[in-house]
Amino acid sequence: MAPETTALTSKVSSGSPYQLDQPQTLKASTALLKRIKSETDRKEAASATKSLIRTEDSSDEKDSSDAEPIWLVLTTKRNIVDQRRLKPGKIPLPHPLNTSSTTTICLITCDPQRQVKDVLAHPSFPTSLASRITKVIGISKLKARYQPFESKRQLLDEHDVFLADARIITMLPKILGKTFYKGSKKPVPVSLEPYRESKAEGKRVVPKPTTEKSKPMAPPLQVAKEIEKTLSCALVHLSPSNNVSVRVGLSSFTPQQIADNVAAVVNGLAAKFIPKGWRNVRGVHVKGPNTMALPIWLADELWVDEADVLEDAEAEKIKAVGMKGGTKRNSRPLDKAVENEDGKGGKRERSTDVIREERKKRKRVDQDQGLSKQMKERREKLREQMKADREDMRGTIDAVTVK
Repeated sequence: MAPETTALTSKVSSGSPYQLDQPQTLKASTALLKRIKSETDRKEAASATKSLIRTEDSSDEKDSSDAEPIWLVLTTKRNIVDQRRLKPGKIPLPHPLNTSSTTTICLITCDPQRQVKDVLAHPSFPTSLASRITKVIGISKLKARYQPFESKRQLLDEHDVFLADARIITMLPKILGKTFYKGSKKPVPVSLEPYRESKAEGKRVVPKPTTEKSKPMAPPLQVAKEIEKTLSCALVHLSPSNNVSVRVGLSSFTPQQIADNVAAVVNGLAAKFIPKGWRNVRGVHVKGPNTMALPIWLADELWVDEADVLEDAEAEKIKAVGMKGGTKRNSRPLDKAVENEDGKGGKRERSTDVIREERKKRKRVDQDQGLSKQMKERREKLREQMKADREDMRGTIDAVTVK
């Protein structure tokens, strides 16, 4: 019996012309988690050790620190940005990743750091969150104490998440270096600045600092709200390429939780970060650290706009521009042709122009004969290739699901 097929591209009559297929997303998430679990069981059996992830005390709640991350890989048809952005974007998740009580947080702040420590020690600040923030360090002490590579490496290993005041986030790459920014523990900006107050005229101003060296600090409840908001978001690190990877779940999640996070991240990327939105999306996959990427959405077309595929009219315009710009490049000395009886060059110049024009006409005719046909054949070939790729991917998912 042939496997049941599922379309990897969904179009709707209203709203966005494209959207994720929820059954396909759930199917890929189930197959991926099954694959990760089978690989974990195989490694445990080979090493003759017993898994310590599930215990009697944590039968309902799994330890996220031992779970493997699930990544969403989104590819585009054109580059997303022109240059690398060190400040990551944020997309709220329905099922956050950093909810474990054992997650340790390091908070990097403006000077003086005593302001932030006083806020964390305030009675109105949630104790459950304060217990997870194990270290608060100011920017000046970070420069002085963590200059050697070994100390930076030790600081990186001691904490799970690094948060930094948004006012100093651009200063950290030079201070922390590649030790932090080549991995998945890049400092995440969090707003510790008080909300702006409105004047009667409608202008918005920031409260002035109490001293010359200090900067305005938000009240405890606002700081707690901003930190919780940051921890519940997926981080988007953009670079000048046509690929972006976002961590959307853990192997301890259920397939439905991963599917919900995938939908939230894809819609957030298409609406906020990707130029031209869904029209620029080429494919969406999910994968684990050591698994193949399973497709959940593939584009039918490899071009962003219809103008990217040359039709007859567009081809004529491009050919005309190419001919005009390529006359001098393709020009070469002509052989002596028709000369006048007196040996003067006036008639020879006119004859040279005629010969050059005849050559251009012959070249134009040759291009007209095959260009339109070649473009149509290429477009059909691309469509057939994408259709074959989707069939192969669906067969792969079905095979993983059966196993």
